[in-house]
Amino acid sequence: MRFSSELEHSSSAILSLLRGCKTIRDFNQVHTHIIRGGCDQDHFLITHFISICAAVLPSNLSYPAAVFDCVTRPNIYLWNVLMKSYCQNSSLNECFSFFKRMKRGLDVVPDKYTFPSVIKACSNVSALEEGRVLHGVTVRCGTDGDVFVGSSLVDFYGKCGQIGCARKVFDGMSVRNEVSWTAMMVGYLSFGDMAAAKSLFDEMPKRNTATWNAMIKGLVRAGNLNCARNLFDEMPVRNEVSFTILIDGYAKGGDMAAARSLFDQLTHKDLFSWSALMSGYVQNGKACEAVKAFSEMQDSNLKPDEFIMVNLMSACSQLGCSELAKWIDSYMKNRSFDLRRAHVAAALVDMNAKCGNMERAASLFEEMPKQDLISYCSTIQGLCIHGFGSQAVHLFDRMINEGIGPDDVAFTVILSACTHAGLVDDGCRFFELMVNSYSINPTPDHYACMVNLLGKSGKLESAYELIRSMPVESHAGAWGALLEACRVNCDVDLGEVVASRLFELEPHHAGNYVLLSNIYAEADRWSNVFNVRDKMSKSGVRKVPGCTYVESTMAA
Repeated sequence: MRFSSELEHSSSAILSLLRGCKTIRDFNQVHTHIIRGGCDQDHFLITHFISICAAVLPSNLSYPAAVFDCVTRPNIYLWNVLMKSYCQNSSLNECFSFFKRMKRGLDVVPDKYTFPSVIKACSNVSALEEGRVLHGVTVRCGTDGDVFVGSSLVDFYGKCGQIGCARKVFDGMSVRNEVSWTAMMVGYLSFGDMAAAKSLFDEMPKRNTATWNAMIKGLVRAGNLNCARNLFDEMPVRNEVSFTILIDGYAKGGDMAAARSLFDQLTHKDLFSWSALMSGYVQNGKACEAVKAFSEMQDSNLKPDEFIMVNLMSACSQLGCSELAKWIDSYMKNRSFDLRRAHVAAALVDMNAKCGNMERAASLFEEMPKQDLISYCSTIQGLCIHGFGSQAVHLFDRMINEGIGPDDVAFTVILSACTHAGLVDDGCRFFELMVNSYSINPTPDHYACMVNLLGKSGKLESAYELIRSMPVESHAGAWGALLEACRVNCDVDLGEVVASRLFELEPHHAGNYVLLSNIYAEADRWSNVFNVRDKMSKSGVRKVPGCTYVESTMAA
């Protein structure tokens, strides 16, 4: 940056240059000329400097804080702008540290512009005790009657689940605006009191678009899509958020036709609406449609963000398409996405693992700044899918040794891995570990994995006793796994017992009859084969003809 001598004394010119700053070096140059021009104590100029610097470099607040410290007697505006930056970009401890320093200052007192930022910081992490302390300070400072402070407190108590306190603050407000009413309504929605929220919505003297959107979102979360759609149709003004909320609702409800129809009505499609559509396709097992949506978005000259890419990677994982996975990997490298961010890294690991590139998946996994339960499970599942059972077991043990506690889903993954690889001893060890060390009650899926594992290894009686000992109601999956094991091991007697139970659980499932028929056929008991087929006919059970499905996927 070049400066003329006039610029050094021109606040408006320096402000213009400030708005063009992109790096810390740019800010250093501007700050140097502020000092040379004798403007380093100019509150107006330094307030703008700190505000712009914190917005451009949110992860480096030490620099704007150092500029603040150079001001001899900062006024309330300077304190508030840095306070707001701390609240938006730092930990709650740092926010409170700066707030306490502000309170100790001799020349300033926190005002109605100070508290909303700090209260919001407490709301974001549900810091109830700290927020209550702030509430007391607002009363002592005489700012609790301000509409913005009051609205912040209503929002805070609502997000902390203290709906009674939120209502008390709301009722005590002499002046309320749309923000106050909306905050109270959202509090009721978060608390699960739909009736109170709707009653408040109907009472509101004035509603803004955010109010309508919040109520629609509450109805969507409650699964009441019809009422949500009716309210959407009543809206005087809709924005992208309104459409996206309902698109997401339809998607979560499995109605992708309605979601797509609504999406097509949206005039301006932003990244959030595209993400909602793609995520819906992925959640509903329509991975090809998600990939097509990504191609459409690219054609509209909209650049994807990391959340869009995570949706695309999830779709690719479902498809198991190695070529598309390579394209995505290359695209993200060339577009400078931060591959070390937790959700991005986890999606990359999962995609590469499920698409067969275990070497790349393992490399990405090891490069992660911090492996979590999700990334471990993705890698373990990938190893399992591609026949690396022993490595999956080793990785699960490593996860436990590193202090990451597995949940019921993680145990389902590792038990499945042991089943596929025939690792009976490891499977039994993990099952006992789950029950005895982690106090997780086995689900029907866990029992089904164990029955399958024992059955495949020929331990049919052990598998049968395990099913009989289940404290939860056994489901058809476990019995079906045992029946298949009976077929493999030609155990007719146990097969008859198991099939009898399956006929009770699934009287119209043709596969169970076919399996029993096959067991009889392999034992040359043809009269029994005919009896099973006769029973199928009398019960109206029909075998569904087989078919072949071939899917072609092309990378975008």
